[in-house]
Amino acid sequence: MTKVENLIGSKGGDIWGVQPDTSVFDAIKLMDDKGIGAVVVLLDGELIGIMSERDYARKVVLKDRLSKETLVKEIMTRSVYHTFPEQSVDECMAVMTKHRIRHLPVMQDGKVVGMISIGDVVKDIIAEQQDKIEHLEHCITWAESY
Repeated sequence: MTKVENLIGSKGGDIWGVQPDTSVFDAIKLMDDKGIGAVVVLLDGELIGIMSERDYARKVVLKDRLSKETLVKEIMTRSVYHTFPEQSVDECMAVMTKHRIRHLPVMQDGKVVGMISIGDVVKDIIAEQQDKIEHLEHCITWAESY
């Protein structure tokens, strides 16, 4: 069973964040530049929220607001689910599915040390299942040869 620390170790621990007074336009530009779907919102290094493409679509686009005039703190999600390096990827999948979220900041000692997405989790689970299938195929082949 894969742990979150292994997942962020293999994908890299880059953390892309913005300040609460950052314009939504600048946050979306950062997300586009980095090819990510969410950024953590930090104030003095402390996690105070998360802003995702979903927040942008629902709280800016659908409300006909201007992204250059709207601040991240006005649309960010303040109640942030998070995970820890020692948590299993399966547990993260359960949290993400239950709460219908796509991104989980990874916290250690009160600091954000990474971010995982539903895509990261699904890719890992598929790879783990593929390894199990290959192992079972090997066992079957070995058993048939005797």
